[in-house]
This record gives sequence, structure tokens and C-alpha cells, in this order.
Amino acid sequence: MKPLMQVRNLSKTFLLAANPGGGKRRLLAVDDVSFDIFPGETLGLVGESGCGKSTTGKLLLRLLDADSGEVLYRDQNLLTGAAAKLRPLRKQLQMIFQDPFSSLNPRMTAGAIVAEPLQIHANLSASELRKETERLFATVGLDLSHLDRYPHEFSGGQRQRIGIARALAVRPELIIADEPVSALDVSIQAQILNLLQDIQRDFGLTYLFIAHDLAVVEHLCTRVAVMYLGRLVEIAPATALYRRPRHPYTEALLDAVPVPIPGARSGRRLLQGEVPSPLDPPSGCPFHPRCTYAIDLCRDQRPALLDQGAGHLCACHRAGELDLSRPL
Repeated sequence: MKPLMQVRNLSKTFLLAANPGGGKRRLLAVDDVSFDIFPGETLGLVGESGCGKSTTGKLLLRLLDADSGEVLYRDQNLLTGAAAKLRPLRKQLQMIFQDPFSSLNPRMTAGAIVAEPLQIHANLSASELRKETERLFATVGLDLSHLDRYPHEFSGGQRQRIGIARALAVRPELIIADEPVSALDVSIQAQILNLLQDIQRDFGLTYLFIAHDLAVVEHLCTRVAVMYLGRLVEIAPATALYRRPRHPYTEALLDAVPVPIPGARSGRRLLQGEVPSPLDPPSGCPFHPRCTYAIDLCRDQRPALLDQGAGHLCACHRAGELDLSRPL
């Protein structure tokens, strides 16, 4: 199957305030990232806070400008040419933001927020616009009496439903969901995840689902890409990754997922230390300072992201010899 979107060698550096001695500091947020997104799938992008997940999502839609690389959507590079030329493609590529409050204009009603993409991309009469807005409200489970309310009058879950309706308004092919449930209560998270699955089925959507909660990712995603310090360290089908991760960082992330039964799981490998600063990343494998399996080669050479078979890619020098299988 041909990918819907191909990301190749994507990199992004931020220039920070000067040191006391002068000179700008360079923060490499996304470092030579490559992956594919296939039609109809949900690709999860996971990792600790600050690893570059959200930056990657924004680069794909050119909400941030990349330093280098390619983002090919149906063979068209989104990173070249004037940004204004992307407007026809905005219909096909939408985003659901992490914060359901700051992503909504507080001076616009919920109905106006959902209708705005239709006003830009669709030639509808006033009555058609109202009818389509009402249909979108019903699709995401909002009451029609809420059309004229403002964002501050809604709960967090309701505000996220407004954000989903806005993304869905122009019938996109691909939606990038940037931690869409992390700011919500657990009970509301389940409702929003079920809604995302329902509209994916009904509208034939493809998702890039950015998250740090691996339990949520296991529930929703068909493939998972693991990110550490701006780089991808593992990509695999979700079932294979959860049963037998190949990278020690992925193993540690899975061991950190809470279980509801006290004492049900022992021997967990909990990560020690802090994530290295992207201002001064370590040599070799970026994970080696925290890795219990590290050898001299890990400290000296950066591993490439290589196929371990069956579409399971891993950037670890010891991927072929470590057995990180997990109990079923």
C-alpha cells in the first residue's frame, strides 16, 4: 500500500537566548526523523514530554517551518513553495490541539468556530452553513442549543468536541491529534477516544495520534513510533511493540504504565536519571546514559533506524540480541 504521507529526514532547530558569554544556543528539537503514514491507519507517536512529538506534528502541517527534510502528501512536498499555496491542501490536513481551551477563540461562539473552516473552504449559503454546523454538532455529541454559547461556558470534554468538529468540518483525509485527551479527566478521555474511533470509521480518516500515555495508544493505534530526544528509536505494529519491544527505552516506557492490581507486576525496569538536555545531547546513542544494556559501542556510535523484520524498525546496536519480550 502506498503511504498517504511520507516524512523524510525532517529536522528542526530553535535558536534560544544568548549565553552570558554571547552567541545563540541551538536546541535541536527534531533530528532527522523519517516515517510513513498509511491510509486508514492510526499511527501513534509517543515519548516523554519534551522529546519533540508536538513539534513534529506542527512541522507536518507547516505550522512551524522545518530546517530541512521533506513532507510528501500524495507526492506533493508541503515544505516547499509559498505557504499560501497550501490553502487547497488544508482541507485534507487538519489538527486537533492538546489544550481544548486555548485552541478556541474566546470571542467566537461554538457555532462560529465550527463554521469558520466551511466559510473559508466551502461555498455555502447561510442556511446551508447553519445546517452543516448543526450536523457536525450532532456528529460529535453536542447539543444544538450550545451553538450560541462561548468556549468558557463548556466543560473541557465539550470544548475538545468542538475542536474535533472544527477539524472534521472540511472532511479531511488526515487528522493530527496532538495529545487530545491528556488535559481531560479519565472518564472523559474514554468518551473522546471512542468518538475518535467512531468518526474514523464513519469518515474513513487517517490519524497521527501524539501521546505520552501508552495505555491510550494501545487502545487506539495500529502502529506506534517511539521518539526520544528528537529522534525516532522504534517503529512497529502496535501488537508487536507491546509484546516484544526491541529498544530498551520502549521497554522502560511500557514498564512505567500503571496497572490496576497492586503487586500484579514485579521486576519493572524504571528509568533512572533525567532526559539529557537537547542543548547538549550525549554522543553515540542518545539513550545510553540511562540504558542498563549500554556497551562501549553505544557511547561511541549513533545507531541507525533499521528494519528488524515484519516492519519492525529499531535504532539500537543490540536490537538483535536483547530479548525484551513481555508476559501476555
